[in-house]
Amino acid sequence: MSFFSRSSAFSRVTALAALRPVHTAFAWLHGNPKTIMDWQANLVAIPAPPFGEQARSAWLLDRFREAGLSQVHSDAVGNVFGVLQAPKLPPESTGPVVVLSAHLDTVFPAETQLNPRVDGDRLEAPGACDNGAGIVGMLAIAHALIRAKAELAAPLIFLGNVGEEGEGDLRGVRHLYDQAALAGRIAAHIVLDGAGADSAVTQALGSRRYLVAIRGPGGHSFTDAGTPNPIAALASALATLSEIMLPDDPRTTLNLGTIRGGTSVNSIPESAQASIDFRSTDPEQLLRLEVALHRAVEDAVERGNVSAKSKKPGVLSFAISKIGDRPAAQLPSDSAMLGVLRAVDRHLGLRTNLRLGSTDANIPLSLGVPALSIGAGGDGGGAHTLAEWYSAKNREAGLRRALLLTLAMIEWAAQS
Repeated sequence: MSFFSRSSAFSRVTALAALRPVHTAFAWLHGNPKTIMDWQANLVAIPAPPFGEQARSAWLLDRFREAGLSQVHSDAVGNVFGVLQAPKLPPESTGPVVVLSAHLDTVFPAETQLNPRVDGDRLEAPGACDNGAGIVGMLAIAHALIRAKAELAAPLIFLGNVGEEGEGDLRGVRHLYDQAALAGRIAAHIVLDGAGADSAVTQALGSRRYLVAIRGPGGHSFTDAGTPNPIAALASALATLSEIMLPDDPRTTLNLGTIRGGTSVNSIPESAQASIDFRSTDPEQLLRLEVALHRAVEDAVERGNVSAKSKKPGVLSFAISKIGDRPAAQLPSDSAMLGVLRAVDRHLGLRTNLRLGSTDANIPLSLGVPALSIGAGGDGGGAHTLAEWYSAKNREAGLRRALLLTLAMIEWAAQS
């Protein structure tokens, strides 16, 4: 019978859960809630905006070494790696591996006052849940498996990656999969992101983000009246975009995120900029919106230049830069990974809702690598705000779920 028919997946998960090392790993998770919370409070006190994760990377390097992982190192973009080897395989093996990852960065600027506050099993701090919970959950699983002397059938790579949030544009995981030798060995990728033990992101929401800049000669509002105005042209283009009809199925969204420009109320601006976010479950819709964006900006700039010709000389110019590109993809409904997740849920008495989201799993899913993003247990709220919080109540259930899923996918990878 196939390893991942419904009945065999459950029997394999049940057999794994009955092993003495797995019992020992579960016992470590149960017995160390304060250690895990201390890690989390220390971690979230370290600023880590996208492109500014260096201090957190250094912190995680030290924690991976303390845990006893091998091949601990950071790469060119700041990703942090540690490996739990398969003892029956030579270290130089080029066989399949499984990746367990969590992103290091937060949405908060470097100057944000963090000041984490712990009250019992509750932590209050920006980034406490997203992704303090994911990073320390990954670290806890590493400690639990090492203390249990678990003998894996294939290597497990622990990855603390940079650049998941905002303009980081998944650059850490993207860089991982650009390394052909390693990427070609990844049989499955599990992402720990935030809290919870009742959902899994299996459909990757695609997004494209753009920065539009329009420039002109500028001038005095009275003496140079009639000079083409970048803000007026940009506003016209954005108004055109806002009138585009968007389909409900596939769900597609358009957001005009920021707009800035100008010097003073009595100055004709020399420049104006806007950032725009398109999202869809369908790559064709993203392409349609990209074409519409270029057309709207080109037409608005042309109208501005034509209307100014009879008044004051000057020419508007524009540039459209892509600042984010997250691919849309989906874990197939008959995927072995999905079968294992359901078997793990059944064994632990949990129930998973499958969700759509934009996570580090977008990259492996778009490349055909089985991947999903799950929470690291507990509960949280206020994500991406200064009032963010995390509660470690029921953290253990989420960590057991992640650990069992990881072990089962390692077994599958070795047999595949």
